[in-house]
Formats: sequence, C-alpha cells, structure tokens
Amino acid sequence: MSEGARFRPNGKLKLMDQVKEVLRFHHYAIRTEQTYCNWIRRYLDFYEMKRHPRDMGAAEIEQFLSHLAVKEKVAASTQRQALNALVFLYREVLDVELGEIAPSRARRSRRPPTVLTQDEARRVLLEMSGTHQLMAQLLYGCGLRLMECIRLRVQDVDFGQGQVFVRGGKGNKDRSVVLPKSVVAALGHQIDRVLRLHERDLAEGFGEVHVPDGLARKYPNACRAPGWQYVFPSKKRSEDPRSGRVMRHHVRESGLQRAVKVAVERCAIRKRVGCHTLRHSFATHLLENGTNIRMVQELMGHSDVKTTEIYTHVMNKDLGQVESPLDRL
Repeated sequence: MSEGARFRPNGKLKLMDQVKEVLRFHHYAIRTEQTYCNWIRRYLDFYEMKRHPRDMGAAEIEQFLSHLAVKEKVAASTQRQALNALVFLYREVLDVELGEIAPSRARRSRRPPTVLTQDEARRVLLEMSGTHQLMAQLLYGCGLRLMECIRLRVQDVDFGQGQVFVRGGKGNKDRSVVLPKSVVAALGHQIDRVLRLHERDLAEGFGEVHVPDGLARKYPNACRAPGWQYVFPSKKRSEDPRSGRVMRHHVRESGLQRAVKVAVERCAIRKRVGCHTLRHSFATHLLENGTNIRMVQELMGHSDVKTTEIYTHVMNKDLGQVESPLDRL
C-alpha cells in the first residue's frame, strides 16, 4: 500500500480503539488483534502511561524489547511478536517511520520436536472418546494444527476425493491433506449432527456463523449456508466480538487440549505431549514409512523443506542395520 493510500484512523477515537480500527481495516484475524493490542498495552504500561507513543520512538522500543529479553527472558519468537505489534502501531496507526531497531536479542534455539512412537499415538487415541477423539484423530491423521482443526467448515471435507482442505492456515496459506479412511464414518456422523443443529438454529431465528468480510458483503446469506458451518461447533450460541450479532462459533481449543493431556497421563507417557505433538508425529511417521520429504513438506504446509527436515532428527532409525566404519577396516 502506498504512503498516500494508507488508511487513516479516526483521530477522535482513543489510541487502542484506533489500533483496532486499523487492524480491522486490514482484515487481521481476531486473535492477532487481541495479541497486538496486548503488546501495545504492555509497552505503554512499561513507561507507566507517562508519554504518548507518538512522543517516543525506536530508542524506547529497543529498551522495552531488551527488557523482555534480558529481564523477562522471553523466547525469540515472543520478542519478535512484540516487535511486530509495535511496528504496526507506529507505521500503520501513528504513521511514523521508526528506522532501524536493534534491541538485545532473545536467544533463539531450535530443538528437535517431541514426537510419539506409533504405538504411543495409538494408545493415546484409544484413551479418548467422542468428538475429542475424532478431533485428535484429525490432528494425527491429517497433520492439522490445533486451530486448523477447530476452524474446519463442512465444505472443507471432501468425502468423494478423500481430502480435507485447509483454508487460511499459518501464513494465510491453503493446502489439501489426505482424509484418513478410518475416520470417514465418524466424521460423516459429526457433519450430520452439525446440519441438524443448524436447522434448529435457523428455525429459532439464528443460524449465522462468521464468514470472511469480503464474502459477507458479496453474499449476505453465506453466513447461513450449511457449507460454512463449523464441523465442531460450540454447544451454545454467543455474541460475535466484532459485529455484536449472535452466532454459533466453533468449540474452544482448551477442551481438546485438556482431553489430550488426560489421555497422555492415563497412558503413563512421560514425554511433554500436547495437541501439536500429534502433528509432529504425523510428519515423523510419514518419513519413517518412506514418504518422500517433499510430499511431507506439502502436506505440512511448510514454505521451506528445511523446516520439514527437522523431523529427520527424531525419526526411529534402525541403527542395527548400520555398520561402523571401524568394522570395515
């Protein structure tokens, strides 16, 4: 966007309301909005609200980011997230160019991911039941991220082609993944339940679901279409935080996170396992079973194969087939 075409927030609004206005103009996700607003508030609190951010600049940002790294010892990704929020505040909201920012950097470490063995994955999934089991099966069987699973729509499941379409994944990238045959029946029953629930909502005068802003303007009735309903809807309707309209949102991720944690504890697995571990295990087990790494890269939605290569470090390697060079002398 050119300098002249940049969106100007309403100057009569308070600063945080201006931030939200610009974030929504640029169609940022609600979670990104919440995260950016949280970092901007922490930045202002760090300076005890004594100065308007327009009267501060790169030096104050460097001091705040250095504090995060040195005193609070945050991870490199967390420090980078805070920097992104503050750059957005100055460039997009205050229309101030910051120049170079060089804070003390949080230490960046790249550790191999924790993965389950195929037997451990089977035991964890067997310890779960109902909708949570189905969701966990999709995490492991499709390599989905937690929120990609939570946000699945009815139209994203193609039973005919045996695929699941992931829309707007990390980096706003789309991809398709294989639909495991073992979940077809359960997923079909789940979608049938969703459609019956949707019919009841419509009969009661509701039935709306959040859809992308551009689509909502072009097709006002898309929010009530069966295909846009969430595969895993919330039990209760709630007010949309942006529009204020009553809709049926997707389930909270905390329920699945707790279910996975309980299942791991029941299996007496001592590793640090969470929902994302199932995705890591998906990639690792594909490589162990001989799947080409480029195919795994595509299924995982990685931009660079180097990201996928990290799973080669945690593969179950058959060292019994390796002959030491000393024995060949």
